[in-house]
Amino acid sequence: MLKRNETLDDALAKVEERYRARNPKSAARFEKASEHLPGGNTRTVLHYSPFPLAITHAEGSRLYDVDGHSYSDFLNEFTAGLFGHSDETIRSAVREALSKGYAFGGPNMYEARLAELMCGRFPSCDQVRMCNSGTEANINAIGLARAVTGREGVLVFKDAYHGGVLTFDGDRPSPLNVPFKWVFGSYNDVDATRALIESHKDELACVIVEPMMGSAGAIPGSSDFLSMLREESSKYGILLIFDEVMTSRLGPRGRQGEIGVTPDLTTFGKYIGGGMTFGAFGGAKQFMSHFDPSGPSPLLHSGTYNNNVMSMAAGVAALEKVLTPERVKELNARGDALRERLNEIAARREVPVQVTGIGSIMCIHLHDRPITSPDAAKESDPRLRALFHLEMLERGLYLARRGFISLSLPLEQEDYDAFAAGFEDVILLLKPHLPA
Repeated sequence: MLKRNETLDDALAKVEERYRARNPKSAARFEKASEHLPGGNTRTVLHYSPFPLAITHAEGSRLYDVDGHSYSDFLNEFTAGLFGHSDETIRSAVREALSKGYAFGGPNMYEARLAELMCGRFPSCDQVRMCNSGTEANINAIGLARAVTGREGVLVFKDAYHGGVLTFDGDRPSPLNVPFKWVFGSYNDVDATRALIESHKDELACVIVEPMMGSAGAIPGSSDFLSMLREESSKYGILLIFDEVMTSRLGPRGRQGEIGVTPDLTTFGKYIGGGMTFGAFGGAKQFMSHFDPSGPSPLLHSGTYNNNVMSMAAGVAALEKVLTPERVKELNARGDALRERLNEIAARREVPVQVTGIGSIMCIHLHDRPITSPDAAKESDPRLRALFHLEMLERGLYLARRGFISLSLPLEQEDYDAFAAGFEDVILLLKPHLPA
């Protein structure tokens, strides 16, 4: 346990020592994996110091590691695991699909039904196209906007994340990014963004935005901000793209349905494939019809696994039978209740910690200054994040190093109670090291 006279570095060193002692098989797996995988893994976000846990299997809302520990899963594959790890309806759909073969090289019996379900659910979509990830969805949506407008510029917001090759640190694109012509705005800054759109109106093809920034810290976009984007982009013939890869789970009709702002194009991924590999983009028919191969000068949209039978079958089962509008509402109500409960604990205990987010997606921040932009979210000390994360893991509570949480359907009240108790315990331990 932490002592009040310990330095933050001492406290972190001690919890890391305990972590290593508890997880020798994960450590060995990490060492071995590093021989053939740079850094021991093949997905950067899954790495954390001193080494990540190696997961052997999962069931319902629980994860199990190679050292024999179990965890209540409050990360749920960064929102893709909304259904937990063993929903029988989805598993049955996948088994049935696999029993008939896979990799057909032709249209199958699932993709049109999944498209119908998506278009019936999300207001902006007359038609959709499938792909393999949210990254692909965003690339294709931006490409479509550039093609139909004849312009090259893309307004994106500082510190946004729209996929592996659409990643930004402030206004610096990752060296691996797609080389689009970027214009950078500040999230939730209504007046400055309005002026930015007006000054770049002749070069902007699109504005791409998450209605709530996910990876940047679960930062909701204000109604005024998102409504302004709709108004200004319409005024100048600029396409508005909502990246709802994460946020489409925040209401029965996505976040766009909750706030009453309808974009021209919407991108999807994560949970809609029932936990399988998935991405999609859709919008008004006047835009999506450019992909019709029988039309004049159609746009090429390729992807070997765009309509893979596992994802299509799982997606149909997920949207048709499992994730009803009522269950969407229930899950997000549980998320709102948990977030309010955690914030009440922090306030009652007078610990400068806060939880942001909407519904079933949230993020824990280890300071109490207002968070309306990524700059404020960055103020948590990385050492504090590491200390909080490892202490929560020690209590059997699995979440992201950066404090990110997404809920799943099979989580039960006892899981929420355990998380709240662990949260209270850990923030009290961290209190001496938190900023005043």
